[in-house]
Parts: sequence; C-alpha cells; structure tokens
Amino acid sequence: MLVISIIYLVLITILYCLFVCLSTNWNSLGHGSSLHGRDTMFVTGFENLTMGYNKYLRPYFGGEPVQIAMSLDIASISSIPESDMDYTATISLRQRWTDPRLVFHGNKSFTLDARLVDLLWVPDTYIVELKRSFLHDVTVGNCLVRLFSNGTFFLSYIITTTVACNMDLSKYPMDTQTLSVFSSGGYDENDVTFTWLWGNSSVHGMEKLRLSQYTVERYHTLVSRSQQETGSYPRLILQFELRRNFLYFILETYVPSTLLVMLSWVSFWITLDSVPARTCIGVTAVLSMTTLMIGSRSSLSKTNCFIKAIDVYLGICFSFIFGALVEYAVAHYSSSQKHRPANELTEEIEEVNITNILKNFITSYKQKVNFTSIEISSNNVNCSDLTMKSHEKIKCVLRNKMHRIIGYFTIQNPGNVDHYSKLLFSLFFMVVNVFYWAYYLYF
Repeated sequence: MLVISIIYLVLITILYCLFVCLSTNWNSLGHGSSLHGRDTMFVTGFENLTMGYNKYLRPYFGGEPVQIAMSLDIASISSIPESDMDYTATISLRQRWTDPRLVFHGNKSFTLDARLVDLLWVPDTYIVELKRSFLHDVTVGNCLVRLFSNGTFFLSYIITTTVACNMDLSKYPMDTQTLSVFSSGGYDENDVTFTWLWGNSSVHGMEKLRLSQYTVERYHTLVSRSQQETGSYPRLILQFELRRNFLYFILETYVPSTLLVMLSWVSFWITLDSVPARTCIGVTAVLSMTTLMIGSRSSLSKTNCFIKAIDVYLGICFSFIFGALVEYAVAHYSSSQKHRPANELTEEIEEVNITNILKNFITSYKQKVNFTSIEISSNNVNCSDLTMKSHEKIKCVLRNKMHRIIGYFTIQNPGNVDHYSKLLFSLFFMVVNVFYWAYYLYF
C-alpha cells in the first residue's frame, strides 16, 4: 500500500508540472502577453529616448529653426458683445514639429499620455490680445499627444479663449466685422518658424458655425511677423469676416420709428382748433421716439461715442416728428393772428408823426419862464410829463415798424400750412430714406 501511495504522489506531481509548462507556453503565444510585451518594449524604448533628453533646449539647437505647422478646428463662437469689444471662441489647436531626438525604429505611431508632455520640449505658442483663456479638463485634460517614428510630434488641445478685437460700429447694425486670431511664440524667427499646415484648408469648422447675430462671409489665413526690440517674431493670422443679421433690428427699431413718424403726420388731418388732440399726438410721438433712442444705445458700451447708422436714422425720425409739432405751432399762431379784432390791432399800431412830436417839444421848451420854475403857464403841464409822452409815442412808432416787418412773414392762409405739410413731409422722408439705405448698404 505504501508503494502504491508513493506512485500516486509521483504521478500527481508530474501532471502538475506538465500543466504549469503548458500554461506558460500558451500565455507566451497568446494576445495578452503579446500586448503586454509590446507596451513594455515601448515604455522601455521611450525611457531610452528621454534618457539624456533636455526639454529646455529646442530641437536643432544652435542650427536651423524648428518649423511648427499649425491647424485649427473652430468648435464654436459663443458671443461677440459690442460693449466689451471682444469675442469668445472654443477651438482645437493642433501643432506639428519634428524633434530628431525622438526618432525610433519602426513605422508605427504611439499615443502618449498627456502628462508625458511635461518631459518634452513644446513651443510656447500663445494668442496675442488675449483677455482670458482656459484648457478643457473634463474628465481629464483634453490633450492629444502622438509620436511618430521619424520624430514628428503631434500636439492637440482644446481651449476656450476670449480675444480682444477692434470693431468698427459706424455702420451698425449693417456692419461687417473682421476678427483675427493671432498665434505667436516667444522664440524669434531664428529659432522657430510658424506655418499653416495646408493654407486656408488648415482651418476647419467655419462653414458650420451658426451665430445668433452674424453670418460668416469669408475667412483666410496669413503668415506674418512682428518686429520688436528683441527681434523679429513669427506670427500666424486667421481673419474672418462676419456680416450682421440686421433683420432683428429692422423689426425692433426701424419699423417702430418709421411708424412713429407716420403717426405724427396724422395731426395734419386734424383741424387747427383741436389743440389738445394735435398737441397730444406730437408730444406722445416725441416721447416714444426718445424712448427708442435710449433703448437702442442700452446694449452698447457708454464709451462707444461715435455715431452709428442706427443713431443717424433715429435722429432723422426724431427731426421729422419734432418738425410736425413745430408745424402745428406755426399754423396755430398764424391762425390766431389772422382772427384778432381789427380795433385792437389798430390801437397797437397807431402811427405817429415823429416830426410833429419834435416841433411840439421845441415850442413847449421855448415857453419856459425860467430854469428853476419850468412850468407852462397856459396848461400848467410838467416838462417831465411831456418828455415821457414823447417817449411813448416813439415806442409806438418803433412797434409799428416791427409789425410791418413781421407782416411780410405773416401767413395769409394758415390752412395751407397743413395742406402743404401733408405732401412735403412724406416726400422729404422718402427721399432721405432712399439716400440713407443706399449709402449704408452699398458704400
């Protein structure tokens, strides 16, 4: 029995050893071990590449400049507030360059963890006229890093940036804005050169943009340089033109202001005797127009003091409304002057002969008795009273002359004022509109 037990124990041991050997051979031929071996080989190779690597020195240090090829993917342009003179965009910025220190054997590329970027040299690209910006990091940093066997390094990250821009609002809201994205670096052109990867085709996503107030007209890329005291620095420029959709402003501002002007013309069909009705229409139209003018500027910064197209139109409408109110004042005054009593007008403009006044004054002066007692014995009239009456007569003569001058400008038929205003106000308003829209739309 003892011998049999020993034999069983030996057989079990042999079978266990065979099982272990077969399992080891299977794993060495399986996919899992192959992948593990590949990763281990690459990690070991990457450690060899970075061994002695100095990330503070650019590629080709001391030699030719590094060529940075760039491309952009515009994800969105969220807002372009005129009050702040800037715009906010979310873009995917991609850069490519070659680092001969990272060349390895093989024909494959590897995707690296974004944290490995801290171990390598990267260009210090930034956006000129930047106000604020941040990198996306949900759920981890949105950064793509790829390394090719020829040493080409590909770096892509998603950023949201707010860039300042100079807007010309002289034709607002029929304006076209040209916005720019500047990309530059701290190295001068002796160390680094920037180029667009495929020219205008390096920018993607512009055709798909849908903005609330603008439509993308065109865009183009430029390569430029910035000359500074410390040298000449490369610069990439993306310019895109945005045309404002002014249909909203037509419905919000232009149509109401035009209707207010037409409302002021209603008073031309109301009789001159209806003072409360015509005054109420004029004052209401003026106040409503003032409210529209204030509301049109509420969305813009108080520092934007230059005259805009919408301000010109609102000023024109306000002038026509105020002119209609003044027209009624002139017509009503002329009508009241025409119907004044004849005797009252005769008493005010009584003519006095200035020659007779002077003769009477000289005669009365010769009849003085002495210098101390200056009384006229016949009528016992004081000289000062005579002088005062003479002054009143002179004033009456001057008043008469003024009435004659005013008479030349007196409207003989006040009813014709409203009659001509119906035609002239509408005609002038149409002519001004033709010139206004032709100038701001085509010039």
